Amino acid sequence: MRNKTLIAVCLLAMCAAIPAVAQTSQGQAGAAPAAQAKPAADQAAAATSSAPLPSIDQIIDKFVQASGGKDAWEKLNTQVSKGTFDLEGMGSGTQEIYAKAPNKVLFLTDLGSFGVVKRAFNGTTGWQDNPQTGLVDLSGDELAAAKVEADFYRAIRLKELYPKMTVKGKEKVDGHDAYVVEAVPSAGPAVTMSFDADSGLLVRTQAEVEGPMGKANVDTTLGDYRDVDGVKVPFMIHSDMGQFAFTIKLTQVKHNVPVDDAMFDKPAAPPATQ
Repeated sequence: MRNKTLIAVCLLAMCAAIPAVAQTSQGQAGAAPAAQAKPAADQAAAATSSAPLPSIDQIIDKFVQASGGKDAWEKLNTQVSKGTFDLEGMGSGTQEIYAKAPNKVLFLTDLGSFGVVKRAFNGTTGWQDNPQTGLVDLSGDELAAAKVEADFYRAIRLKELYPKMTVKGKEKVDGHDAYVVEAVPSAGPAVTMSFDADSGLLVRTQAEVEGPMGKANVDTTLGDYRDVDGVKVPFMIHSDMGQFAFTIKLTQVKHNVPVDDAMFDKPAAPPATQ
């Protein structure tokens, strides 16, 4: 596997991008790669319609119901997902995601010869560990974003997690109209979300994430959605950062299985070499 620095940057961005979509709901199967799409703001400005835009309440309430609804989500307390990770043109490996209510999450990516990358939030603190940067704490906007994105019930708590939400217009996502919403949390970076105008479901997210080489824009689309225990789970996640892109394809998702709290805690640092 070549260009390990680039791989490390991509993996850090991947870990930041996944929580924003891993616990949300159905998008468009076969979504077009984000690299082929215009920025959401440009598309929203370009899309014109005589029909008035719906309100934030209408968009979010429709999304909550489409995702399975409050009752279905509140029956769940853990989610364990497993699948494959493909870094386009560079290599592939396995992906595991462990989530536990109310706000714990761990991402584990095994890329063979490159090594294993981990990123977690334990409800209070966040950390990441990979062969390129070693074991480090999350801080600043990175920690604030991890806290919001780790919320297990995020799909039904968007209004609480993002107190400022604004409808920006319309865009096309995989040939379908979608309402573009700018969502600003109490702390941390804003996220742009696009909801399908017909189904009400989330089809795209855009966010600026922190990495070892500074900030980078991550454009994520969702596809191959399946009903699991009454809620919709995306089994395909495609993220693009311009220089590179990756795709995660889940092969299984299980809810309400035992998940040890200790797996989310930062591991002890390895002893210093003499």
